[in-house]
Amino acid sequence: MSEDVSKKRLGRGLAALIGEIDQPSAAQAKPSVSADRLVPIEHVSRNPRNPRRSFDTADLEDLSRSIRQHGIVQPIMVRGAGADRFEIIAGERRWRAAQMAGLVEIPVIVRDVDDKTALEIAIVENVQRSDLNALEEAQGYEQLIAQYDYTQNDLGEVIGKSRSHVANSLRLLKLPEEVRAMLAEGALSAGHARAIVSTSDPVALAKLIVRDGLSVRDAERLAQKDAEKANSSRDLETKSAGSTETKDADTVALEKSLTDFLGLKVQLAHKGQGGQMRIEYKSLEQLDELCRLLGEKN
Repeated sequence: MSEDVSKKRLGRGLAALIGEIDQPSAAQAKPSVSADRLVPIEHVSRNPRNPRRSFDTADLEDLSRSIRQHGIVQPIMVRGAGADRFEIIAGERRWRAAQMAGLVEIPVIVRDVDDKTALEIAIVENVQRSDLNALEEAQGYEQLIAQYDYTQNDLGEVIGKSRSHVANSLRLLKLPEEVRAMLAEGALSAGHARAIVSTSDPVALAKLIVRDGLSVRDAERLAQKDAEKANSSRDLETKSAGSTETKDADTVALEKSLTDFLGLKVQLAHKGQGGQMRIEYKSLEQLDELCRLLGEKN
């Protein structure tokens, strides 16, 4: 599938994305897709690139009972993987439940798509169904960016989310492994994790949040206190180093002008012909808006 065709799909949502793949292109002399059919379940395998890793056993058992009574209502989307072999594009949960139900054959829709498109569909379907935990979602986004040079803007259009949603999801991958495990297990919510990702000790705060059952707002307050403490420590270090520089009127005026423009506190520190500019933000939303104002491309 060409890059132009892939780009045209951006922003059209799950229904359009899968709907386009369900239909052969008008420019093709022959349909490149197979008719719906039944295939032996052992001829179908999971997609190792599927971003979803966690499948709740109780949920699978419920679906398995339903499949025993009513069969698989929605066919599993697959692509060819050799002679009479198929790899799942979307529907691994149904495939797993069908195995539990003892089905010998399953209904499939065979589509001729490349690795990139298969991954797109898997991520979009899971995100729209809210089947991915926050960490799996972030890892799926990272995979598309790393392997297929997506920008955050393109990803947002593909999945029907804002660029800030994508950016905030990717920040979760910066968390320590112990906190990521809490997130994957559901002990910590994505809102909690986003609040503490930039703190000095995310592990300690995560344990405190879980232990005391704190809300996301409580977590944000803890993060704010952590930031204020860090700022105070830096100020003390500066004073102890003997920095008593008095800023001239032009520097003060420039700081005010930049602060008014950005809506964030700006401080300038001259050092010879160079210097440093410090911009303070109090939330990830403020950081995202700053990146937009500065013309961030990714």
